[in-house]
Amino acid sequence: MKIAMIGHKRIPSREGGVEIVVEELSTRLVLMGHAVTAYNRKGKNVADKNADKEAHKLKSYKGIRIVHVPTPELKALNAVVYSFLATIFALLGNYDVIHYHAEGPCAMLVIPHFFGIRTIATIHGLDWQRAKWGGFATKYLKFGEKIAARYADEVIVLSRNVQQYFLDTYGRQTIYIPNGVNRTEFLNPDRIVKKFGLEKEKYILYLGRIVPEKGITYLLEAFSKIDTDMKLVIAGGGSHSGDFMQEVMDMAKKDSRVVMTGFVQGNTLTELFGNCYMYVLPSDIEGMPISLLEAMSFGRRCLASDIPENTEACREYANYFKKSDVEDLKKKLEESIANPGSFHKFDEIMDYCYKRFDWNKVTGASVRLYIDAILNVERINNI
Repeated sequence: MKIAMIGHKRIPSREGGVEIVVEELSTRLVLMGHAVTAYNRKGKNVADKNADKEAHKLKSYKGIRIVHVPTPELKALNAVVYSFLATIFALLGNYDVIHYHAEGPCAMLVIPHFFGIRTIATIHGLDWQRAKWGGFATKYLKFGEKIAARYADEVIVLSRNVQQYFLDTYGRQTIYIPNGVNRTEFLNPDRIVKKFGLEKEKYILYLGRIVPEKGITYLLEAFSKIDTDMKLVIAGGGSHSGDFMQEVMDMAKKDSRVVMTGFVQGNTLTELFGNCYMYVLPSDIEGMPISLLEAMSFGRRCLASDIPENTEACREYANYFKKSDVEDLKKKLEESIANPGSFHKFDEIMDYCYKRFDWNKVTGASVRLYIDAILNVERINNI
């Protein structure tokens, strides 16, 4: 099959969950013999300043054809212009399936639908709930959500919570396909020692985007109230929220135990995951938290907010605190440091994670949806 991917910022990239999903899915589709084109965004606002600067030059990656779509510098119009242009380019590509990712880009899904091209939409989360968006953006994201619910041949969701939301709100049946993880490669602390002064099992880790809905300020405030010689590592880059990034940096400067690494990837990221005492995800909102799955794939102890997306992913293999509750987070941090035995064992966490979250299974399930969509249109054409 010929398949187009639209909605991510760019691949290869670890700048967000959408990018990771598109890359993992696309590389496996290519290995299965399918032709995949990924429509990357091109522009100054696309990449984190510390990310790979050469990615915009790629014409192919692991067998995936890369098309670079110019986007405006104005952040408010970035996704709108990108998804429209990418869709127009894709109409000329003679694709069997166009796979849209995230609610905003799904607004353009209606165009190939009217041309009779099969479309798949993956809803990575209810993006309009996120604090960084203004009035216009929130309305546009809801519009994209409605378009996906009405016109997509299949809608994929990453959590049971969002699946129920689509059923209750639109009466739309969706397909639940969770994200996956890769087999881990453990590295002894080297780069993180030299660059950040970190020691094995002597730091607590948050890794993800520095945006309001991730609850990072709760974590910083709670950590400032506990008595420990452990460090707190905040790893990740910002996204559409410069003022918030400054707020986080100002809070971090008040505590010498806090280490802000900026955007990380490659061996540095692997070292951070594999050598932390505990991973913490204090989010108010999630789609399906890939960073949490990755932490479990390293057998790490995990402490997360008790939102449905987190508890569904980790079940009893993580500990939880009340969402947005700084005092409860403080209490759970103290308990987790004092009593490491309150968590499941290292190998139990890894075993659960690998059995439940498998990128190969994710790809297989997606291919079945592509084939079903094509067969359905052939049946309609033969009536």
